[in-house]
Amino acid sequence: MNSSHDAYGMEIYAHYRGSRIPEVVERDDGLIDPYCDGSSPYFAEYRDWPAYEKAAIKLARGRVLDIGSGAGRVELYLQSIGIDVTGIDVSPLALKVCRLRGAKRVMRRSITEVGKFAPDSFDAVVMFGNNFGLFGSPRLAKKLLKDMHRITSGKAVILAESNDPYKTDNPVHLRYHSLNRRRGRMPGQLRIRVRFEDCIGDWFDYLIVSKREMSRIVAGTGWRIKRFIDRRGGSMYIGVLVKA
Repeated sequence: MNSSHDAYGMEIYAHYRGSRIPEVVERDDGLIDPYCDGSSPYFAEYRDWPAYEKAAIKLARGRVLDIGSGAGRVELYLQSIGIDVTGIDVSPLALKVCRLRGAKRVMRRSITEVGKFAPDSFDAVVMFGNNFGLFGSPRLAKKLLKDMHRITSGKAVILAESNDPYKTDNPVHLRYHSLNRRRGRMPGQLRIRVRFEDCIGDWFDYLIVSKREMSRIVAGTGWRIKRFIDRRGGSMYIGVLVKA
């Protein structure tokens, strides 16, 4: 990420410094979606996490890799209970906030670079905050899941959070699903960018999938879905992946 386009990081840093400016996400069909305080979840204390995330994080043991650190909420919680955790993010400012908040080991690295870690480096991979989406496309997801298989131990687990795109009746989103199908993309494969004040981030792909789609993507990568942990009353869920 070009640091001058780090709108996502600017938003997190502004929140850290006390500003509550809305997060704005722009989709490539022209939809602009403002969140009144979209950065708050990045800072959530463990006591405020939703129940399904609290249940899933209990499975993160040993050496943990947190993908998409944000403001470091996963690192800070795992550190507090004595877990060895490494966080990665592409945003320089997000990583600065992680360090300012006390995260001990974070580094600037894209999800596409997970293969740079040595074999058997981790026992768990956490992808909270809908971060299964960072895979971007099913093809890249399959490649990176194979990389994660190589860098993790034999009993490793991936905790992958996503959001079923089909649990909507919003005509704007349904039209986008149709547009994606015509373009040969998955219905929930988004092309988005973040805007913050006068800073506009780079476009990137973000992959939102149903449970069935996640299962199809995982097949043949060396992983299997052990179970799903659902968010009560919503479309969010966490896939618990173990080695096949």
